[in-house]
Amino acid sequence: MAAPHEKLAAALEELRRLQADGARVFASNQLARTARERLVKSGFLQEVMKGWLVSASPTARPGDTTPWFASFWEFCRRYCDERFAAEWHLSPEQSLLLHAEHTAIPKQVIVHSPAANNNRIDLPYGTSFFALKEKAMPPARDLELLRGVRGYRVEAALARVAPSFFSQWPVEARVVLGSLRDPSELLSRLLPGGHSVIAGRLAGALRHIGRDAIADEIATAMKAAHFDVRETDPFDADPSAAPALRSVPPIVARLQTLWARSREAVLAELPAARGLPADRDAYLQRIDGVYQLDAYHSLSIEGYQVTPELVQRVAVGAWDPEREPSDRESGNALAARGYWLAFQRVRETVRRILAARGDIGIVRTAHREWYRELFSPHVAVGLLDAQILAGYRTQPVFLRGSRHVPPRAEILRDAMPALFDLIEGEPAPAVRAVLGHWLLGYVHPFPDGNGRIARFLMNALLAGGGYPWTVIRVDDRAAYLDALEAASVAADVRPFARFVAKQMQLTQASLPGAKARPGRRPTRRPARAPTRRPRRR
Repeated sequence: MAAPHEKLAAALEELRRLQADGARVFASNQLARTARERLVKSGFLQEVMKGWLVSASPTARPGDTTPWFASFWEFCRRYCDERFAAEWHLSPEQSLLLHAEHTAIPKQVIVHSPAANNNRIDLPYGTSFFALKEKAMPPARDLELLRGVRGYRVEAALARVAPSFFSQWPVEARVVLGSLRDPSELLSRLLPGGHSVIAGRLAGALRHIGRDAIADEIATAMKAAHFDVRETDPFDADPSAAPALRSVPPIVARLQTLWARSREAVLAELPAARGLPADRDAYLQRIDGVYQLDAYHSLSIEGYQVTPELVQRVAVGAWDPEREPSDRESGNALAARGYWLAFQRVRETVRRILAARGDIGIVRTAHREWYRELFSPHVAVGLLDAQILAGYRTQPVFLRGSRHVPPRAEILRDAMPALFDLIEGEPAPAVRAVLGHWLLGYVHPFPDGNGRIARFLMNALLAGGGYPWTVIRVDDRAAYLDALEAASVAADVRPFARFVAKQMQLTQASLPGAKARPGRRPTRRPARAPTRRPRRR
């Protein structure tokens, strides 16, 4: 009779064959009952609903959303194909969200199908699926695959989306409108049905974001066909600032729009910049003095078991992996050593920024150096492959406990230069620092270490305005992550800006011999960011 571990091994082999093509979602009948039960009990599979399972890890913590969120869109495709064959598609609203690189897992996904019966299915972690019955499928030319699921093309979705989409999802509406290069495909869907009201709304929306030429073409073409077009602006209810968009990749338009909409909230929450320090050496000495506090809290936020004693041992050079096996084998010690090395690089970056009278352009390349230092100790002892030092990730990532899903790896080459263009083109140091931190974490460019790099970036950019080094405390980790979630999922950066301002005061109050300096509110708002796009470097 086979031993329990042999039975589990046989079940894992059965699962491995199913996963050979990268699949993460399985119908229950794809596995033998006994194998399925063993894999669920051992944590290698999780049940989504009766008859459906997703891949998981036995090391996943209770309540870990990662297995489900990583499988969400694959589940939607597999479930819909099983239930409706090829007769289904996403709603126009959800299609536009995906086109706009809105990657947060939706609380409810709506699918249209002639075979649907208007029923809702509750799914894990507050998500749900709603199958909406429609009379017939749209023309094939109106549909395409988005993240592997069937959705509307941009022009077809814009011609069908509800007017409320523009006020409910203003960032995403601007992004998809900004991606249009030519009105022909849109007009080919508006003219046949004489959709003059939709044409007027889209023309008004395009004019709102500075796409006057396309707006004029839509209005002219509709009038040439003897349709009465009256432009309306569906963004009227959204008073926030927004850049004039041109035809750029959606992720670039998304970052530009998020930045423009968020900067006023940062200016309202943070004190005015103090200006560059007169004594650069004294400023750098204060950074040295905050190192141990910063290293302890930053590493602890990431889950490392780091003690002040370990931080001190690394700082004074007592870390010795060649003679101390515990230093060579301990992930905590390696992380502490990497943090020390990276911190020194960041300190050098700050020195160069101050020497260049606040020129923060250096961070465009320096952030890669910080990242390499973080993980060089792991590579040196063979715990990580040297390939991790190559730079930006090439695989998708998912964040534990977050509905935000970082952008696809293949668009990082557009996203990261655009982010640093925004940083360099921003006149307000506080805005650079707060939005730089948030959006680097939002893009999540590296395979690991993104939180530490984002905090380093924030402090290097704070230095450009003379602000003090700010430590994000592990005691406030929950509030920190909640504020970042609000920014990334709901595009509301105010809680995060308020959080950073508070951490700045707490850091100054906690340093030996220092007194917390109350933040000075600006008597007038700094000038808005320039409308021209900063040059690429």
